[in-house]
Amino acid sequence: MNYAPRAIAGSAAQLAVKARAQFIMRTYGHLLGAILAFAACEVFLFTSGLYRPILGVLTASGMGWILVLGGFVALGALFRNLAHSARSMSTQYAGLGAYVVLQAIIFVPLLAMAEMYAPGAIQSAGMVTLLGFAGLTAVVFTTRRDFSFLGAAIRWGFILALVAIVAAVIFGFSLGTFFSVAMVGLAGAAVLYDTSNVLHHFPEDSYVAAALELFASIALMFWYVLRLFIGSSRD
Repeated sequence: MNYAPRAIAGSAAQLAVKARAQFIMRTYGHLLGAILAFAACEVFLFTSGLYRPILGVLTASGMGWILVLGGFVALGALFRNLAHSARSMSTQYAGLGAYVVLQAIIFVPLLAMAEMYAPGAIQSAGMVTLLGFAGLTAVVFTTRRDFSFLGAAIRWGFILALVAIVAAVIFGFSLGTFFSVAMVGLAGAAVLYDTSNVLHHFPEDSYVAAALELFASIALMFWYVLRLFIGSSRD
């Protein structure tokens, strides 16, 4: 016979479990919505021809790209903070929506390059990214480990990566395959960290902000997986 204490129906413990489960469902539902919105934005940009002026602005010059990158980093931080701190759900949704559009714009040059030099790479990179994300998510949910200890290392990793990207633009050298592999690894660590926070730490009314963080990590992983596919097709 099992004499372990059980949660009584309607008890605070059971309500807490149900609330967390509902929060997780809402988070991943919003994440799916963000991914579909991102794909819809890209289809619109390329089928409407709006990608051409965007491509011209983003690839005009090295220094221009640094300014654009700085602007996107600042705006991305603003939108993410907006989704985290706003009490109004409409404001949180505005932050998520603006971030998705921002990512869609900055992806234009890479997607255009993929279409030109590596047909089929976008679909392959998308599949690899989703499989990687699913595997990392399964690790968190099956082990139920708290990966919040990765936070400091991930922040330092992003700072070093940003410095390397700016240096590459200024001095005109290529970061190469190993950098892309390292960034895929960093994105994977970010997925573990964000998924762990969804499972253990995010407040239950912050599912929009949680979805945004997961989307940001998936977008980063997709970017560098796609770069690897493009690089291998051009070798």
